[in-house]
Amino acid sequence: MARAPGWSVRLKLTLSYAACIMLTGVLLLAVVWLFLLRYIPWVIVDPRTRRDGSPGLPGTGVPDRSDLLIAFGPKAAAMLVFLLLFGLVAGWILAGAMLAPLARITHATRMAANGSLAHRIQLEGRTDEFRELADAFDTMLAQLEAHVAEQQRFAANASHELRTPLAITQTLLDVARNDPDRDNGELVERLHFVNTRAIDLTEAMLLLSRADQRSFTRGHVDLSLIAEEATETLLPLAEKRGLTIETSGDPTPTIGSHALLQQLTTNLVHNAIVHNLPDQGTVWVTTSVRPEAAVLTVENTGEKLTPQVVSTLVEPFQRGTGRIRTDHAGVGLGLAIVKSITRAHDGTLTLTPRPGGGLRVTVQLPAAGS
Repeated sequence: MARAPGWSVRLKLTLSYAACIMLTGVLLLAVVWLFLLRYIPWVIVDPRTRRDGSPGLPGTGVPDRSDLLIAFGPKAAAMLVFLLLFGLVAGWILAGAMLAPLARITHATRMAANGSLAHRIQLEGRTDEFRELADAFDTMLAQLEAHVAEQQRFAANASHELRTPLAITQTLLDVARNDPDRDNGELVERLHFVNTRAIDLTEAMLLLSRADQRSFTRGHVDLSLIAEEATETLLPLAEKRGLTIETSGDPTPTIGSHALLQQLTTNLVHNAIVHNLPDQGTVWVTTSVRPEAAVLTVENTGEKLTPQVVSTLVEPFQRGTGRIRTDHAGVGLGLAIVKSITRAHDGTLTLTPRPGGGLRVTVQLPAAGS
């Protein structure tokens, strides 16, 4: 947006300092006039003058107000001029020193606008308004840099994941074109499977984008009811794999989107079912209320996971060791969507490996009314 040029803040501060000094000098002169000069009459008559009005003895004259003004006026004017010059010079220097941190912040802002997010202000000194502003700006730059890096990784991974079904589709079509006598039934079935996976991946990325943008309506939600709905929906899949789902917990009210929190819970339970033991595994789904927090915990048995592997599971398209292409394995965005939905609801997501194997996922959301 184009703006007309104006006075710099440093010049405005300089003029303000000089005006304050000049005003102080004028007030001091007014005090001198009020409490000293006004009690001196304009003309003082020497009591030793003769009756005819002729002057008395020489050297006995007393200075009156006019004499004091003649002597004091030029000196007062010179002092005001000195105060003006002193105020301008000292104000210019003081304003420059005061605005130096702001110049560093402006420089860092311009570098960030040009794409350099790695630069930091790192303002020295004790805490004041400028230091707080610089620290807040450095924090914003760090978060923005991490977000941009995350988006770049996501774009690269999404491109790779989308390229796979497209390449398979292209290969199948080339085979069908080169062998027109081949039965198309198997080809159609494989194309349907690949296309379904591409659709699931696209819908997952749209859901992830929606959660990141926080474009949803909030309302009162009970996590315990959502957990029951998710377990009932996925119970056939668990029974097919020989798993047991155990649910427990009291009513757990919170504020958020019912659809997104339903997706969050479904993703966690589905992840716990798919990445479990081959047989006789267990999934525990519990809800609880803590001070100013509603908590959803999903645990599952399974292979032992290291903390290093667990820390990468919330990244998009990261499935952990041995999780790449199993049945119902999803598209690799399940926990990434959970993380995004939790963050959009101002909550926290914690993943910890279970000592006996498997994973414990804890979602902590603000309680209703907190």
